[in-house]
Amino acid sequence: MKSETLAAETLALRPPSQIMRLARMGAFHQSRLSFMRVLLRRMKRQNWRFDRPLWRIDDKGVGVATYRAIGPERTYTLVAFAHDLPDDQRSDRVIAEAWDATFTLYDGEPSEADIERLSRAVPLQEAGRISGSELSLSRANRSVRLFEHVVGCLARGEQPDRARIEPVGYLMRTTAVYGSGKFGAADRDSWAERPELKGSFQPELLSVWLIRAFTLDLVEHLARVRAPASAVVLAPDLRRRFGVGNATGLGMAPFLVNHPALLHAWINARETGLARVRALASASSDSQALFRDRSARARVNALDWRIEHPVQAAKVETLRADLEALNAHVEGPVFDCDRPWDALYRWAEATLSLEGQEQVVSLLLEAHGPQVDDLAATMCADESAGFRIDGAMTLGALKEILRQVYGWALTIDFSERPEIERLWYVSEEKLEPRLGQRFEEPLAPYEQPLAPGRDAATLFQALDSWDAAKSVAAFLLRHAEHRHIVRRAQRAAGLPYAEIRDNTIGAELFPIDMLRCKLSFFGATKFDPRSDRWVRITMYQGAPFPHELAAMDPDDLAYPPLEAS
Repeated sequence: MKSETLAAETLALRPPSQIMRLARMGAFHQSRLSFMRVLLRRMKRQNWRFDRPLWRIDDKGVGVATYRAIGPERTYTLVAFAHDLPDDQRSDRVIAEAWDATFTLYDGEPSEADIERLSRAVPLQEAGRISGSELSLSRANRSVRLFEHVVGCLARGEQPDRARIEPVGYLMRTTAVYGSGKFGAADRDSWAERPELKGSFQPELLSVWLIRAFTLDLVEHLARVRAPASAVVLAPDLRRRFGVGNATGLGMAPFLVNHPALLHAWINARETGLARVRALASASSDSQALFRDRSARARVNALDWRIEHPVQAAKVETLRADLEALNAHVEGPVFDCDRPWDALYRWAEATLSLEGQEQVVSLLLEAHGPQVDDLAATMCADESAGFRIDGAMTLGALKEILRQVYGWALTIDFSERPEIERLWYVSEEKLEPRLGQRFEEPLAPYEQPLAPGRDAATLFQALDSWDAAKSVAAFLLRHAEHRHIVRRAQRAAGLPYAEIRDNTIGAELFPIDMLRCKLSFFGATKFDPRSDRWVRITMYQGAPFPHELAAMDPDDLAYPPLEAS
């Protein structure tokens, strides 16, 4: 067996000018560094234990249940409330006011008094308030037809039809998972340094994983209620094919603009992992076999992916063709050369679409856990660091930063209507970001600073009449309106992947690319855009359940099994 060794020299990371374009970011796929997988890997390594202390669900599927996650130092408990929701009140929209189930993640083990308190607040969601003892607030609705299909099959003693499961992939979908201080939840600073929650969105994703367990327990419970004598439980392999759905809209899109340091941390970890793999001097037989297996299973995932939106449907068709070409390519002697993984990446870059290229990046990481898994610890950031503006910097130095980071924007004429067609604002009703039409709606007074490209170009033009030797402080004393973009530029100078290098207010903006990028880092496996502004995804499809984690490898389950084809 060949050993896999690092080459003496290190390959350079792919440049931001290539990676930070929305068309490519909107083609990212989940990987070993995605946050769901990081969470499951950590809990397995630390030997977490799980149980269900409370199941107070009646014959109509209404009541309360609790799920404990018991780690080496602390316990976290999902408190789940199941409701009787009329069909005409069920909605994917964030503005809904009633849900099939509502949840909170309690920091510790709740008492009966805590559960009583939460029963009055959690079902109200935004209209209620939780406390610093809770880390998340969330809700979910049933996928009605599939939910009923599964209950009916199990009640009759039958397993549901896998062909009906795969295109949907979930029995409940969340419409919001709030955390980090929202609606009274514990502020992130109070738990961010806990080793078991280190990284991004770990409490929220622990909540979703436990919600998945509750959903499957609920459907089996309702089948037993309907037909106690004949009901069966789901077969384990089939049970794991159910994830948790999520409907995500524009509220999430500006996150990448508002968190430049975090965006850099995410992208930098991914690109560093890719560079490490490409620098390997040889490919072991084990890594070759793993790559071929995951590549074949990625094709199964692409074949199971059902899309209605025409733009994304075309991208998925191209991805399927790319994966066919990839699978055929790696059956040949492609690894019998120096730096075989680099050669494979360069083949993909020259041959495949952006979707296919970025799928190959994920597959390269997939086959090299020992080389990349440690990078998960770097995927967090303190956005307050670097907030102070360096007033002593010369304007000449600032202009050079603007050229390096925002050079793409300096070529855009922002006086042209198509380049400023859109604007971002915050909805008064839901306090969520929205995207408006600048010339059709009276929204200009409410515009949010979510166009760093335009603002950088405006700043660059304003600096033309100033002596390059003057200080930033002197300039800002006269032009305080540029403070926010000066701060961004100075911060981005040391964080090459901090800025999206596309116009975020132009007529050609496709917001779904921003959502897709973020959700790929979460670990979503299928993306189903319903417009250019909102998307349905599946989370944890194929992953082990709490009672299975100790005996199973969650990374091996991240792609569907080959027999699904």
